Amino acid sequence: MADEMKDTPEDAATDAGRAGKDPAKDASDDFAVRHHTSPSGLEYTTTTGRLVLRREETKDGRSDGFKPKAEIFIVAYTKQDAEPGRPVTFAFNGGPGSASVWLHLGLLGPRLVDSGDVGAMTAAPFGLVHNPESLLESSDLVMIDPVSTGYSRVVEGEKTDEFHAFVQDRDLVAEVIRLWTTRNNRWLSPKYIVGESYGTLRAVAVAGRLFDAYGMAVNGLGLISTVLNMSTLRFFPGSDLPYALHLPTYAAIAHYHGRHGDRELADVVREAEEYAARDFGYALTQGNRLTPEERADAVARLHTITTLDEGFIRRTDLRWAYHEFAAELLRTEGLAVGRIDGRFAARPEHLQSSDSTDDPSIRAITGPYSAAMNHYVRAELGYENDLPYEILTARVQPWSYRTFEGAPVDVSGVLERLLVHNPALRVHVDYGYHDGATPHFAAEYVWAHMDLDDAARARFTHHYHEAGHMMYLNPVARTAQLRALNAFVREDRDDQEQ
Repeated sequence: MADEMKDTPEDAATDAGRAGKDPAKDASDDFAVRHHTSPSGLEYTTTTGRLVLRREETKDGRSDGFKPKAEIFIVAYTKQDAEPGRPVTFAFNGGPGSASVWLHLGLLGPRLVDSGDVGAMTAAPFGLVHNPESLLESSDLVMIDPVSTGYSRVVEGEKTDEFHAFVQDRDLVAEVIRLWTTRNNRWLSPKYIVGESYGTLRAVAVAGRLFDAYGMAVNGLGLISTVLNMSTLRFFPGSDLPYALHLPTYAAIAHYHGRHGDRELADVVREAEEYAARDFGYALTQGNRLTPEERADAVARLHTITTLDEGFIRRTDLRWAYHEFAAELLRTEGLAVGRIDGRFAARPEHLQSSDSTDDPSIRAITGPYSAAMNHYVRAELGYENDLPYEILTARVQPWSYRTFEGAPVDVSGVLERLLVHNPALRVHVDYGYHDGATPHFAAEYVWAHMDLDDAARARFTHHYHEAGHMMYLNPVARTAQLRALNAFVREDRDDQEQ
């Protein structure tokens, strides 16, 4: 059942202003406002459109005024007649190059895409359903699409790649949050930032920028399928760490596909974690110093844990990247597994390929999310734009990390500093056991190497799900995830009311 939607004179005036806008001549906000009532009785307002970001420029030491630089697409959900102190959550996905549609219609918003899950995907033309445990029940929401994703673009005459970089992207998203908070008089509201995948790295960086540049402290960070240190994930010669940190994920995916018989998933993952942390780490660091007996033992153990062919393990010298694993695990069945979600499997384009970069999990979910968003934004949110809604684009590549030249892309130190400067900051973390993009053991490695005292570590909550990168595809995982997130953002208000 769709939410009840009401048009008002305010809506008509806003839409009329948008219709008469010529973005090539006069960049201006183009919001559509709608009022809704959910099946639970929650009355809320949506404000949908592109927020113009301006930057002060100077010439010869003199101000040349505030110039429009980018138009950033946002969807803001605000409870009508909200009580004082209601939290607000700012959310985005990652990529880089991903719009916020995944978190928006997959988890947080009041409407969910009817996508189905692995083995029972919904057929086209798909649809939308009510989300009874939306985060909107506990917090206002602002969904943000960075430049070149969704409907967000630079304004005419600006360079398209200016914001396709770590620092520029961080500063832009922080400015969106500052500007929205200021215009809506929410500086005294509890504030949360939720990111997924690269969006977790962005979330920490943005929280640091908000504190350093504007003195804005956030109450909590929601890190979904997290990566704060890219060196834990990237496979390249000379770095053995990612090979060990992916091992428990390989074991979990093999278990899902029936390769471990009737063993419990927890038992399989625990065995892989123990071996990865101890003996496998040793074997990798030894290189060609391993004795034949040690190498044979490592091959046998890796075969037991991953179920991969022993010949493959020998030929790769105990080291293989995820895309090689994806092609190899179910090769004898003529299938390759997904990276975003290893539960998915499909026939590869070439059965003899040595690796698989065509992700069947992405292929399975792109259609439902694209159809749902393109319908929802016009039919229910009242916003019209003839641009294509970019849900996962390569237009942002190559993405610049020049800030980290010669060093790992790592924001764990920023989080350490935030936890020290803000003793009330809390961190919610979600992991998917079948996530081949951001393995849970890699995230755990980062936490273990952060310089935090016991009090700071106690401000983390960790939630594990039998699902993939977008664990909310699994209805059971989604329900658990939303209950935990709702409790997470309510905690500050509960403390205040006691």
